[in-house]
Amino acid sequence: MTDVAGNWRRVCDQVADAAVRTRRDPASITIVAVTKTKPVEMIEQAVAAGAAHIGENYVQEAADKIRALAAPVTWHLIGHLQRNKAARAVELFDVIHTLDSEPLATVLARRGEQRGRPVRVLVEVNTGGEATKSGVTPAAAEALLAALAGQSWLLVDGLMTVPPPAGSPEQVRPFFRRLRELRDRLQRTVTPNAPLRELSMGMTDDFTVAIEEGATMVRIGRAIFGARDV
Repeated sequence: MTDVAGNWRRVCDQVADAAVRTRRDPASITIVAVTKTKPVEMIEQAVAAGAAHIGENYVQEAADKIRALAAPVTWHLIGHLQRNKAARAVELFDVIHTLDSEPLATVLARRGEQRGRPVRVLVEVNTGGEATKSGVTPAAAEALLAALAGQSWLLVDGLMTVPPPAGSPEQVRPFFRRLRELRDRLQRTVTPNAPLRELSMGMTDDFTVAIEEGATMVRIGRAIFGARDV
C-alpha cells in the first residue's frame, strides 16, 4: 500500500531543501499533487497530510473527483484543453495551466465574463520545440500575450512548460532556465491582466532542478501517489 502521507512529507522536505539551496522561501513554492488515474481515497489521504492544490489532466475525470471530494482545495487543470471543453473547465478548475492559443483564450474569457470573475490561466510554452506537444513556441509567447492584453476577464498569471524526456534532471535544466528567462523578459512589458507571477515547471523526476531554476509551482504525481495506474 502506498504511504501517501509519508510520501507527501518527503516531497515537502525535498522542496524545502531545494528552495533553501537557492535562498528562496519554501512557502513561495506550490506543490500541485497530480492525481491522474488515482482514486478519491488517495486524494483524501494527501489532503489530510497537507496537500491543498490538486492537479488533473482531464476535465471529466476531475469532475467526478471534485463531486466526491468534500475538502476545499484548489484545482489545477494541467492537461491539454480543447475549446469544446473550455466552459466546463472554467466551472471546475481554479487555475488552467495550458492556455496555448488566442481562440481558446477568447472562449475562456467569455466564460469568465459570464460568471463575473476572471479566469486564472498560465500560458503553456513548448520550450523543447517538440511537434508532439502542445504549447506556443517561446518566440510566439510574446505575441500571444500582446493579443491577450485586452482580455480583462483573463488573469494570465504565468507560464508553464513540460520539457522533453531526458535521462537526468540536469539535461532538462536548460528548458527550465529558458522558461524563466522568457518570463523575466516578458515581465518588463507586463500588462494589467498578465502579472506573470508563476512558473509551473518540474515533475517527479526533476522538480528540485526546476525549483533551482525558479519554479513557483511543481506538478508531482508519482513521488506522492506511486506509479500511475494504466
